[in-house]
Amino acid sequence: MNASLEVKAKLACLYAGAVWGLFWIPLRALEEAGIHGLWITVVYFLIPTICLTPVTLKRWKHVKKGGLSLQLTAMLSGGALLLYSTSIVYTDVVRAMLLFYLTPIWATILARIFLNDAITPSRILAMAMAILGMLTIFGLGARFPIPQNIGDWLGIASGVLWAIATVRLRMSESHSAIELTAGFFQWSLIFSASAAFLLAPAFIPRVEQALPVLPLLLIFMALLVLPGTYASLWGPKYLSPGIVGLLFMTEIVVGAISVALLAGEPFGIRELTGVLLIAGASMLEPLLGLRRSRRNLHPID
Repeated sequence: MNASLEVKAKLACLYAGAVWGLFWIPLRALEEAGIHGLWITVVYFLIPTICLTPVTLKRWKHVKKGGLSLQLTAMLSGGALLLYSTSIVYTDVVRAMLLFYLTPIWATILARIFLNDAITPSRILAMAMAILGMLTIFGLGARFPIPQNIGDWLGIASGVLWAIATVRLRMSESHSAIELTAGFFQWSLIFSASAAFLLAPAFIPRVEQALPVLPLLLIFMALLVLPGTYASLWGPKYLSPGIVGLLFMTEIVVGAISVALLAGEPFGIRELTGVLLIAGASMLEPLLGLRRSRRNLHPID
């Protein structure tokens, strides 16, 4: 693979993770508007689905060409986000995020089985740094959280599903990220609406509840969520799923910092140490890859 394309793919994944680290801001605004937790994701995904429907219709021949394979990948990625969002409703946000971000482990194992990717010492070191960083940020010390309720299991399941989706993205480079992005939001809306109607039918939000949040939601969608989702579905097509999982952990870095700045939550030595460990884990393999590329370009005689 072209080295320049690989670098762009890694940057895309780092950017996508950072965008999802700001995911909580419009969600918090919708929650403060009094919308039920399960209906928040319905409102959230309704906006991009409406915006991307004309794109889907215009590129319908490409959607048909992608067939079941394209839809299955979109369903897996959309389903992963639904499970993650739902897990937050039924367990602590900290536990949901931590259990979801076991993704690099599942992705590395699946990539070894289905893509014959090597599990290198640097990958093992990066995963160890990432998990240690998460434990440090979340104040869990050396005690790893054992799943105790349905929300915990949904957090794990969402990470496994996203790992499967990244493997499929790597195996199906021909699928356009445009169709994948549209399908991602469409299936996310279908799944989240189904869950909301099934589990909270009495809490359908009123239009006047969502209207005050609409400007913020539209700004986030246009400037961050839509391009971030495109990046999250384009970058993994050209990278090992294990690396993708590590690069996406910039979500925790940006999330921890943004919550501290905007929501007034504490950010001290413990949080800083965890952020540095996760950032180091996310950048370890890209930096080693850049070093190898330079060595190949300028071999020592």
